[in-house]
Parts: sequence; C-alpha cells; structure tokens
Amino acid sequence: MVYIVGAGPGDPELLTVKAQKLLTQADVILFADSLIPPQMLVGVRQDAEIIPTANLTLEDILPVMIDRVQKGRSVVRLHSGDPSLYGAIYEQIRQLSEMGIDFEIVPGISAFQDAAAKLKLELTIPELVQTIILTRVSGRATGVPPSEELASLAAHKASLCLYLSARHVTAAQDKLIAHYPPKHRSLFVIVSDGLMRKLG
Repeated sequence: MVYIVGAGPGDPELLTVKAQKLLTQADVILFADSLIPPQMLVGVRQDAEIIPTANLTLEDILPVMIDRVQKGRSVVRLHSGDPSLYGAIYEQIRQLSEMGIDFEIVPGISAFQDAAAKLKLELTIPELVQTIILTRVSGRATGVPPSEELASLAAHKASLCLYLSARHVTAAQDKLIAHYPPKHRSLFVIVSDGLMRKLG
C-alpha cells in the first residue's frame, strides 16, 4: 500500500501521530529532500529504503512506488505541508488508481496553520472575518484563473493566505493594501515558503 503523508511545516514535533507511526513502520520512504528536513526521518527503521526525490520527476517516482508495492513493501510518499494543498498529488492518485494500487492520504498541518500559531493570531475573528481564502499569486509557470486574481479575492476582505508566493510578496502587498483598511490589517498575508509578513 502507498501512504501519501503530509509532513507538516517542517517541524518534527508537528508531525501527526499517524504520520510518525507510518514513517517508523514503512519499508520504503520517498521524500522531497529539498523541502523536508532530514530530522523528519529520525526514528525510521534502519533497514528502510530512503529515496530522496528532489532531483527526480514524477515520471521517475511513480514507477518506483508501484514497483515496491508490487513487491509487497509498504511505501510512504512524504510530502511537505498538507498533500491536499498544492501537493501535486492528482497525477499520483490517477496512476495509482489505474494500476489498482491501494493508497491512503494522511493529512499534515499546513503552513497557514503553523504561521497563524507563530504569529499568535486567530484567522476567524467574530464580527470581523469568518472566511479564510488559501490561494497563490499567478506566476509564469502556474497561472490562476482570471476569477481568482488576487485583487478580486482581496475584495472579500477575508483572511487571505498566500502560498508559493515569496518572490511576489511586495507586489502582492501593494495589491492587497487597497482592499484592507488599516484597522483590518490584523488580517495577515501568510506566505508558506518561509516568509510571513503583515500588511502595511
């Protein structure tokens, strides 16, 4: 069986109990070593096959996962954050399903949750905001639909969390300030790739 496991925001103490259990039991662990610190693998079996994937494409990774499962081995595919958010798991799910390979997705703590905790704030404040929008800035490699452009989302004045947007944080802030008046700038821009910034 393949377990697609969320590693959370990079702190080994923020792994879920289930993720930790699966890591300590797995025969094979494939992990994005460019995003996940090696400390996340403390406690895995000494005989486990550890496969870093930073230099591998999905076309390289999937056959390895399929091969190991077909040989009767348990496989953990360790993703940063939560696999359901910008985890690029759709293609893995499709191909594993087509091959008839059983899999389970194990959620992880997402960067927006960790960032809010570190900033000591609540993202849903009574009488102020009850909606959280998770999105990203449109980039050259991956665009966003026109209806999801940052300015139109900001018009909702919801708590807005940006992923994969560190390179665009200044431009994003300029767009957002127009929609968030000073008294509402306790609603933060949160960027998951290591950067958190208040509006203003």
